Amino acid sequence: MRTLCYVENNEITLLQNGDEYFPQLKAAIDRSQIEIHLEVYIFEYDAIGIKIIEALKKAVQRGVSVHLLIDGFGSQNLPPIEINNMLQSGIKLLIFRPEFSFSLPRRHRLRRMHRKIAIIDAEIAFVGGINIIDDRHNPEGLTPRFDYAVTIKGPLLIQIYAAVKHLWKVVAWAHLKKRWTPPPVLTPSNNPYGNQKAAFVIRDNWRHRHDIEHAYLNAIQHARTEIIIASAYFLPGRKFSNALKNAAQRGVKVVLLLQGKIEYRLQYHATQALYENLLQAGIKIYEYHRSYLHAKVAVIDQYWATVGSSNIDPFSLLLAREANIFVEDHQFASELRTSLKIAITQESLCIASTDKGFMSWRRLITNWLSFYIVRIIQGILGYDWYDNIR
Repeated sequence: MRTLCYVENNEITLLQNGDEYFPQLKAAIDRSQIEIHLEVYIFEYDAIGIKIIEALKKAVQRGVSVHLLIDGFGSQNLPPIEINNMLQSGIKLLIFRPEFSFSLPRRHRLRRMHRKIAIIDAEIAFVGGINIIDDRHNPEGLTPRFDYAVTIKGPLLIQIYAAVKHLWKVVAWAHLKKRWTPPPVLTPSNNPYGNQKAAFVIRDNWRHRHDIEHAYLNAIQHARTEIIIASAYFLPGRKFSNALKNAAQRGVKVVLLLQGKIEYRLQYHATQALYENLLQAGIKIYEYHRSYLHAKVAVIDQYWATVGSSNIDPFSLLLAREANIFVEDHQFASELRTSLKIAITQESLCIASTDKGFMSWRRLITNWLSFYIVRIIQGILGYDWYDNIR
């Protein structure tokens, strides 16, 4: 199991939802002088997307080297004419893999670029789970998706900058150097900026296949009092599920905040198939109902915390490129925990094994049918992952 490489002397700031994230991201882009790298899974051409595009174009006009990496499936709604406009404006834009296609080799079909990272002038980075999308305008009239990101300043930027530059080069070579010119080479400062210790952890399909999962498992196995995990899509494998149940059995309070509104029906019901087994182990489950849950965060013992793009499901842990920040700092963990506790107590419903709706035969059949359909899909894609969660 790979040991996390924690870096001291950083300033990590928690951002909740797009209302806090987008103004700071745009302000950082507006201040940029040399280089911008922005990686995002979903880039929508809506009010927020247009603001970010215009900010990027203005940065180019100031002489800033702008690099935008989007996912071919997640950002498939971005109009081709606007992609061409960005290229014509001088923005260097690459698309990670084409849209989902059954013509692709089966192990490649769902390997997406799910990271959400921005790094500006090698001085400030943004990492989290928030896409470039205007969540304030949705057909259901709901509040924005519940999500988090962080800003990072300090020596940890050395690792983040290297990872972002590496992926850009990999995708550029995959495009046979199309739209590729060597960007300015910057050197993030190693000087102290704050007093927080943090690690930047990625998941890919080469050297870092299980790094995020192992970081979670190590923290869960060492938990003493409390584990709070919020995950939009939660389908843990046997190791992860057993680690949570073992923690609950040794007296740790384990709380899961999961999706309460149906966004993807198959995943929603597949997750519910696991509820009874987890509840019997003493794990508390809450479903978030105020809006759609998009958070991918955790807090353990009010000291260890993570914010990032990785869900606890096979897509994130076995297929997609992901990025999380892991922080060991009481103040940061307490702030995230307070936010999660408010969401749990004021905006969520507690699930109990005695709930009649949950225990109905119709619901049980739907849940387990969904679970096995997901399992079959995983087998078709070539991953024997679910192992028997019991």
